[in-house]
Amino acid sequence: MRIIAGEKRGTRIVAPKGHDTRPTGDRVREAAFNLIGPVDGASVLDLFAGSGAYGLEALSRGAAVAVFAEADKAAVQAIRQNLQKLKFSGATVLRRDAIQVLAQEAGAGRSYDLVLLDPPYRMYSSLQNRISTYLPAVLAEDGLAVVETHAKEEPELPLTVRTSRKYGSARLTLFEH
Repeated sequence: MRIIAGEKRGTRIVAPKGHDTRPTGDRVREAAFNLIGPVDGASVLDLFAGSGAYGLEALSRGAAVAVFAEADKAAVQAIRQNLQKLKFSGATVLRRDAIQVLAQEAGAGRSYDLVLLDPPYRMYSSLQNRISTYLPAVLAEDGLAVVETHAKEEPELPLTVRTSRKYGSARLTLFEH
């Protein structure tokens, strides 16, 4: 895996070992950021961060800050290792359940320009109601949420769908207010 574009373009990043984390491939990440557009100065919330590839890509492309939420210890270590290697400032890594972080951010009244959600494919349907409860509150008024699911799954959230596209076994759905 590598950073696709921006300041750290081409730099290799590490992913946690094992089968618990499914890193988003370079092609899908590139497609996501082509759909997202410029992220200069954006605040980013990367939920179910895994290796942190989505949030790291956003930082490389000019995002100002990124909060990474990941419960898995090995994945958190990979994110921290990647942040250290890339020398990014403006990043916070939270070793906590992503839905708990989403609820806490909503309760605290914090909002983000870009929210990236890449839960394990098998878990999305069981998480959708809780995501629906909190996501609109943390998404900035002109913000964008990107949800990666299995290609056969079409996420439904109380937000407007900007676009939904399949890339191999993945589906990217972009939501806005």
